[in-house]
Amino acid sequence: MLQDHITAETLVDREKIKTLKAQYCRFLDTKQWDRLGALFLEEATVKGFGSAPTGATAAQFIAGASARLQEALTVHHCHMAEITFDGPERARAVWAMVDVVEFLDGREPIEAPGARGFTGWGHYEDEYRRVDGVWRFAFKRLSRIRIDPIPKDQAAALTNRLKAYADWVGFSER
Repeated sequence: MLQDHITAETLVDREKIKTLKAQYCRFLDTKQWDRLGALFLEEATVKGFGSAPTGATAAQFIAGASARLQEALTVHHCHMAEITFDGPERARAVWAMVDVVEFLDGREPIEAPGARGFTGWGHYEDEYRRVDGVWRFAFKRLSRIRIDPIPKDQAAALTNRLKAYADWVGFSER
């Protein structure tokens, strides 16, 4: 990897990548599948997800996530980004992450058989490419350090809360 040289442009690019990651978490949790898909390059691949096999394309990942998680309650938090640049149009990052996945329809997660959901901790490893001035995901890998099952006899999550506005902040699919 190239040694990062901090410039005003590098700082702006870091913020754009952070925004891309924030949109990934929000669109996943609010089930905005088309918007989620627009964050990926067409040739992007994924590894380590319960929603798609290793090497799946972005389209396969979105199809798998939407089928698996549409009726699930999910919360994804990513933080403590370590972002480095491999050139002016390429970057990589490691993000600490926590996610909660709860199946409200009785299914059991493959990550925690016998449970109704789980809380997981780990890391995302992402690769990004800038195409036509816009940063997109080129590769995404999820590794988990810990998974805590949500027992079937635990009280169900409260889901009758005020929903987020889909367009509170601007989103551009360019």
